[in-house]
Amino acid sequence: MKYFWYLTVRQMGFWLTWILIPIVVEIIPAFVSAFILMLRNRHPEVEKIPMKLPFITVIVPVYNSEKTLYNCVKSIKDSNYPSNLIQVIISDNQSTDNSFGEFARAQTDFGLNMQLMRTKKGKANALNAAIYQSIGTYIINIDSDGTLQQDALMNMVLKFENHLDISAMTGTILLRKDMIKRTKKPMLKLLRQNEYFEYAQAFLSGRVIESYNDQIFTMSGAFSAFRKSTLMKTFMYDTQTLGEDTEMTFQIRDRLKQKVLICSDAIFYIDPISNLDELYRQRQRW
Repeated sequence: MKYFWYLTVRQMGFWLTWILIPIVVEIIPAFVSAFILMLRNRHPEVEKIPMKLPFITVIVPVYNSEKTLYNCVKSIKDSNYPSNLIQVIISDNQSTDNSFGEFARAQTDFGLNMQLMRTKKGKANALNAAIYQSIGTYIINIDSDGTLQQDALMNMVLKFENHLDISAMTGTILLRKDMIKRTKKPMLKLLRQNEYFEYAQAFLSGRVIESYNDQIFTMSGAFSAFRKSTLMKTFMYDTQTLGEDTEMTFQIRDRLKQKVLICSDAIFYIDPISNLDELYRQRQRW
């Protein structure tokens, strides 16, 4: 009988431990973080608009972006940031499709201050080359397969202008809700809804909490911004690693001891995944 009770208590202890670990490590901190976020966002800070807005550079690294580049540039044009204060650099790292044709079409249609440069293969090479050609006070990188919310650039610049201690920021990446709503296949729609909540939790909760503690682990490669003066003090993007965004984050935060935060109201929209194979490839990259 004693042995029976010993086994029972031992088994109960084992399963109670496995139940308590996620509660203590994940669930309780999640509720605490949510409570902190609600408190801090009761009275959101209104950023002041300076007398004179700065000139900025938007860098778009491109590799076989024929299908998405035009709409990406259009979102820059449609931004409420003055077009005459934006330099757009399309940094093409050896595309083999008609990305150049889409660049030329966008340049004709939108009349932006645009230039295209060809670089060595690799996103880090494309970014580094464009940074040296940039003339903006702030450098903003966006991927070519997404679109900016109309006030994303303005919100990011105002954050920099009103907080001189901020050296770099990551934007918020969210999925396009309209594409999720139009999804007809039930399982694909469920998959896309879960993906949307994953992005929302990662940026609007996780990175915001990291930001409050000055512990941003990695800036999003799809949408990030820097003071040019800060970038010039770094070793630029590492061309020998797949995690160049994380490496740059640590350069600024740990080596230069400067502040990296999230601008939660600067939003960049991307398409949801189209199938399980794409989800698998995405997780391999991550």
